Amino acid sequence: MRPANRPEPRILAGVAALAAIAILIGGALLGLLIEGASDLPAAFDALDSYFVRVAIFTLWQAALSTLLSVGPAILIARALSRHPAFPGRGLILRLFALPLALPAIVAALGVLSLFGRAGFFAGVLSAFSGGDWPGIYGLSGILVAHVFFNLPLATRFLLEALDAVPADQWRLASQLGMGAGPSFRLIEWPAVRAGLPGVAGLVFMLCVTSFTIVLTLGGGPAATTLEVAIYQALRFDFDPARAVALTLGQILLTLATVWLLTRLGRDPAREANPGVSPRRYVSVSPAEMLANAVLILVATAFVIGPLAAILVSGLAADLARLAGEASLQRACITSLTFAILSGLIATLMSLALVGARRALEGRRRGKRRSLLEHAVDAGAGFVLVVPPIVIGAGWFVLVRHIGDVFLIAPFMVIAVNAVMAMPFVVRAIRPAHDAAAERHDRLAASLGISGWDRYRLVDWPSIRRPLLTGFAFAMALSLGDLGVIALFGSDAVKTLPFLLLERMGSYRTADAAGLALIIALACLSLMAAADHFGKERA
Repeated sequence: MRPANRPEPRILAGVAALAAIAILIGGALLGLLIEGASDLPAAFDALDSYFVRVAIFTLWQAALSTLLSVGPAILIARALSRHPAFPGRGLILRLFALPLALPAIVAALGVLSLFGRAGFFAGVLSAFSGGDWPGIYGLSGILVAHVFFNLPLATRFLLEALDAVPADQWRLASQLGMGAGPSFRLIEWPAVRAGLPGVAGLVFMLCVTSFTIVLTLGGGPAATTLEVAIYQALRFDFDPARAVALTLGQILLTLATVWLLTRLGRDPAREANPGVSPRRYVSVSPAEMLANAVLILVATAFVIGPLAAILVSGLAADLARLAGEASLQRACITSLTFAILSGLIATLMSLALVGARRALEGRRRGKRRSLLEHAVDAGAGFVLVVPPIVIGAGWFVLVRHIGDVFLIAPFMVIAVNAVMAMPFVVRAIRPAHDAAAERHDRLAASLGISGWDRYRLVDWPSIRRPLLTGFAFAMALSLGDLGVIALFGSDAVKTLPFLLLERMGSYRTADAAGLALIIALACLSLMAAADHFGKERA
């Protein structure tokens, strides 16, 4: 038996994970404070009309994206809910999950392949516009890309809410001969309304913190968000004072959004997994059936479009030549190395937090939760308040006083990607870990099994698959991320997304399409592996 005053190893591991997160975020905030304090007049001068304009555009594009994503999602979710036997319904729902697994820069290139100046629809759009089609850069491109990502997400969440309506209500509605209008007003709308604020808040937060989409599709100063302005202030203008002012503004905006999201009751790391719809006791008129079918097919085509464009454009590229390029080979090795290390760190730190929370809960025995238990429970979610570009900006201005900021590029990319994946990894690990602990804690304590022996003999068989799920998910997020590498990338350190951004910037669109296909296939394969392990666990 362990002495009463001897610290629990699981709690120590959780404290170590919390300390690592605190150092990463605290170091970034310290760098911002030092930089701001060193030149307060310049920092205050940066709060000018440009700052106000960028902040307003950040909120405006997020509000429009939320409206365009969530509004149609209500109708699409209702259509899917009223037709549980719709041909290909399960395939459509799986298709709606694909944008979540696709890196933002790849999706942006897919949108450009469709609606860009040389896109597949450029000729048609030129005919409608009465001249040469200028492309979809600016606010319109940002909105299309955001809707591509968030419409399927909102649809899955709202469909989940509709599928939770008890079958008895539908049976009673059928017996009363209730039509489509009364059914929506009395049964469907109350279910949608309960989940709508949380879904809208989640989409709004994703759009407020969107970086890659705005960077690639913004098209100029008129369509710039706070995060992109931070990147431009450091990489192009090298104006640390302005970067500090913009970063503090982004932190305040993100804090307000996360606070609103928690008030609305939506877990930012939650995943929508619509199950099999219960039997619907409803009669659908032919006119409604046709309208719903058209709505579902249009939404499906909208999601398929960029995916198909990525596939067609990528296959048209000279993949054999690309594969032989030394720059691509180095970028592949760098990306894979970063992804593996980020995945390992995210998985180990998430496991440490989950284990520490369980150990503290076992010690509490009905008493009030301690501050430490609150911290390890919410520790992975702290990073949602500070976006990756903000962490990168803080360390950028801090390290530049010490040495070459590009020397720490690998460490920053790995660390930030690992920590940003932790909320999702914790969600994958925690249910199985807690269930195993509930079954085995007392027996392990009575047998004196603890530490490494407990993990090896007792916990590992139960949590092996959840750990692999979280690891694959974290690898996929790291592999497609362009957040921190956009600041710290250089000729010496290039990942696949950074190389893709370079090729897009030099107008080598064919090469960019080939790289996008490679990144998409790699990330989708990792997401498929994560889904496989998760289903096996279930």
